[in-house]
Amino acid sequence: MVQAKSWTLVKHFDGFPKDGDFQLKVEELPEPNDGEVLLEAVFLSVDPYMRVVQSKNPEFPVGSHVVSNSGWRSHSVSDGTDLTPIMADWPSDVSLSLALGSIGMPGLTALYGIEEVLGLQQNETLLVNAAAGAVGNVVGQIAKIKGCKVVGSAGSDAKVAYLKELGFDEAFNYKTVPSLEEALKNAAPEGYDCFFENVGGYFSTVALPQMKTFGRIAVCGSISTYNDGTPQTGPYPHMTMIVKQLKMEGFTQNRWQHKNPESLKRMIGWLQEGKLKCREHITEGFENMPAAFMGLLRGDNIGKAVVAV
Repeated sequence: MVQAKSWTLVKHFDGFPKDGDFQLKVEELPEPNDGEVLLEAVFLSVDPYMRVVQSKNPEFPVGSHVVSNSGWRSHSVSDGTDLTPIMADWPSDVSLSLALGSIGMPGLTALYGIEEVLGLQQNETLLVNAAAGAVGNVVGQIAKIKGCKVVGSAGSDAKVAYLKELGFDEAFNYKTVPSLEEALKNAAPEGYDCFFENVGGYFSTVALPQMKTFGRIAVCGSISTYNDGTPQTGPYPHMTMIVKQLKMEGFTQNRWQHKNPESLKRMIGWLQEGKLKCREHITEGFENMPAAFMGLLRGDNIGKAVVAV
């Protein structure tokens, strides 16, 4: 029998999450049945990354590393249908934690947003907000690989400095600029062909008028609205979208999951060539899951936020 720890939500968030909204529980897990495996978390995120420590399923030998949507749990039992093996030829000198970040769901979100939704072309100008986050920093780097001008917005001077290290052409701290509108205009006076949207709210309202005619917007997130007790209302973008003939599309990366094996190999290649740099914000200890989650919502992290169990 294995003692499994798990974090559960005991109270729905009222505004920003609080410690009291979470509860740590311990339970005894039964032995795996035939066809099942026992998983042990190694790194945790929104997408838990785990290894198989006991197996009665021949497809997942003991010691296999997999990605699973099993929640915030130290251990869990699975029949294997919800497990995604880490690519077999994962380089030995690349941390497996990156399977939760730049070489995982966030990285694929960046890639498919750029290629499948925006159709970004060489010499175009791209705007990305939350640019130092797990998705945003990869968006900017892929856009530079494709020969584009990249403008990034982030919430601290340290994050802006990181974006400059990554090769962003322009980057600014949206919290300290006198005018968001002027900052966007100064960064790209000619306007933006593409906008990779992670924030929503006021930023979106100010950014849309800066788009070029026939501009494209990929809507990946709306982090500025996630903790609102009362939904934000207006202004509304319809006239701007009509006059500029803009295309806006929401998406999640699993629409193109059939392309994942080839896409992950491309991204590993960029990493090994030095074209893609990966930075993580690692919190140690399963007991610190809620704190890491709340830190993510505050914007404490640069790069992917991961908990090392």
